[in-house]
Amino acid sequence: MFVAPAGDWQQLFDGQSFQGWRGLGRSSIPQGHWRVEDGMIRKLASGEVSTAADGQPLEGGDIMTVDTYENFELVFEWKVAPGANSGIKYNVSEAMSTASPPGYAALGFEYQVLDDELHPDAQNGPNRTAGALYDLQGPSPAKHLKPVGQFNRGRILFRHGHGEHWLNGVKVVEFDLDSEDFKARLAKSKYEPTPGFADKRKGHIVLQDHGDDVWFRNIRIRTLN
Repeated sequence: MFVAPAGDWQQLFDGQSFQGWRGLGRSSIPQGHWRVEDGMIRKLASGEVSTAADGQPLEGGDIMTVDTYENFELVFEWKVAPGANSGIKYNVSEAMSTASPPGYAALGFEYQVLDDELHPDAQNGPNRTAGALYDLQGPSPAKHLKPVGQFNRGRILFRHGHGEHWLNGVKVVEFDLDSEDFKARLAKSKYEPTPGFADKRKGHIVLQDHGDDVWFRNIRIRTLN
């Protein structure tokens, strides 16, 4: 395991505003769907979002960092409402994402954020559960998920094609883009038809709008050599 030297952390969320973020495929944050409250980024459940003046529902979508990152360590905290689903995506090309419907949803590697007990996607296999590399690799049995309503600590390490997912201090996923194992997983995944999906790139960090109530805080990143 690569251990980065201490220091050089950058706050991706200042606890007070969406400075440094915008909607994927947009110049601003999707109105009504995302809110900063009590030092957290909250994605409101779609049913709680206010309507526009004409009564039409406001359109949601993922939000992403304005900056891009290639080799990095990302740490964050997350919690979900009962039955909720979301994710943190990385290695995201905005151009690739907006070219594929729906236009405001990111294509990228995803650290799954989920209520494993109540959300039905968890029944579709380990690679759809919390901490997983979504649709590609499930977490190890050693994972420890906090009860719904409590914050979990997440960590993503992505360096020269090597990736790791950590959940509450435990490494739960490890992969290498050049390995035969990863190539086999990609060939069986929903991403196989997307040219260039798994190409290593300087990409955006994305918080997913899956229509459910979720919270993120203490989001920090540092660049790795």
